Amino acid sequence: MCGIWEIGLAENHRDLALFNMAIDSKLRGCDLVKMKVVDIMASGQIKERASVLQSKTQKPVRFEISEGTRSSVERWMEDELMVGSEYLWPGRFHERLHISTRQYARIVRDWVTSIGLEASAYGTHSMRRTKVTQIYKKTGNLRAVQLLLGHTKMDSTVRYLGVELEDALAIAEAMEI
Repeated sequence: MCGIWEIGLAENHRDLALFNMAIDSKLRGCDLVKMKVVDIMASGQIKERASVLQSKTQKPVRFEISEGTRSSVERWMEDELMVGSEYLWPGRFHERLHISTRQYARIVRDWVTSIGLEASAYGTHSMRRTKVTQIYKKTGNLRAVQLLLGHTKMDSTVRYLGVELEDALAIAEAMEI
């Protein structure tokens, strides 16, 4: 997926699967940590596409699960911590069914600092934005980004990506009719 990040995560199967799923799913941290095994598995196989009900909007959002993510999740599913777990990211204590959003934020902070970046510049929402920002830069397709993020209003997507008049003009200039 994102090369440099994966180098430090290669031996930590949970963190690599979590990182990859965060990028692919484009979910808010609160929804990512609550993902269940049944959300992404069917008949013992990791699905190519999944759907999760967003807690903020109470609407489902669909996303693709890339081959690299499926592979890392398969490795994570073999871990002894996953035996009998309902949640994809189980907590380590019995009273905690899944990792918390705060724990996820600490994990992201550790990833960021491990590769020498400033922790204050990146967070869990950076993971949500990563893929859609690239999609927008390559295609200029705001509607696709809106659907992938599960936004109901285009204005939200425009603000989310920080689309400016200069972006719109650059796209227009690249089009010849």
